[in-house]
Amino acid sequence: MAWFKRDKPKIDVAQPEEERTVNTSGIFIKCPDCENPLYKRELIESQQVCTHCGHHFRYSAIERLETLFDDGRYERLDDEVTSSDPLGFVDTKPYKDRIEAAKAASGLPEAIVSGSGRVSGHLVYAAAMDMSFIGGSMGSAVGEKITRQIERALENKGAVVIFSASGGARMQEGTLSLMQMGKISAALSMLDKAGLPFISVLTDPTTGGVTASFAMLGDVIIAEPKALIGFAGPRVIEQTIRQKLPKGFQRSEFLLEHGMVDMVVDRREMRETIIRMLDFMMNDRKAA
Repeated sequence: MAWFKRDKPKIDVAQPEEERTVNTSGIFIKCPDCENPLYKRELIESQQVCTHCGHHFRYSAIERLETLFDDGRYERLDDEVTSSDPLGFVDTKPYKDRIEAAKAASGLPEAIVSGSGRVSGHLVYAAAMDMSFIGGSMGSAVGEKITRQIERALENKGAVVIFSASGGARMQEGTLSLMQMGKISAALSMLDKAGLPFISVLTDPTTGGVTASFAMLGDVIIAEPKALIGFAGPRVIEQTIRQKLPKGFQRSEFLLEHGMVDMVVDRREMRETIIRMLDFMMNDRKAA
């Protein structure tokens, strides 16, 4: 007869597999280039640039403006300028529905965000395109917002900085979207005659009518590393000319080598680079 008797069942120290698994969802992000895990907070602090290999993740328009302006402070402009549906366009679904879906998904009123403020004391009118809104496509509203920024710079003797990220013209608006190419280019011509700077920053991707117009008209053209920059995509070009394209074709470094852009700059160094450009081009207009 046992001296002691267990009244309770043995403790099962083994836990179900799902309870022993640590959920890292939303904590780590895998870099698509080097495949290293990245701590999300660390990635935010590095402006969405991989700390291992320098891969540049997509960056939102709001984040770009916040990292450009002094202390992240700027005045939002022209949020009321939004897309309409002048053609009553319908493909797989009405264009109006696409606009509303893009607003809900991106949290933005349009594919570009405009603002004004100071960059190291310089008066700057900036705009940043966002791929999350119908692929950053350029419709009438985008063209109007950019043109207004240029006109404000002319009136107040400021500089213009535009961050491009676009799949091209928004064809749901037909010829009206293509007209924005000439409209913005004409405004930039007036800016040039006034001796005021336009700094164009090309990000991944910058294609179509945006590349074919204002994005390549900067007094200084800066590109982020490995950004896709061109008119038609590489696959379309290969199918058209039936030839294999060179390695790195249409990437920032290839364009720099062939004289299409002035410099390739890491995003973490972008603000300081733009400040140096403004100091050089606007040294007689800097705020006291």
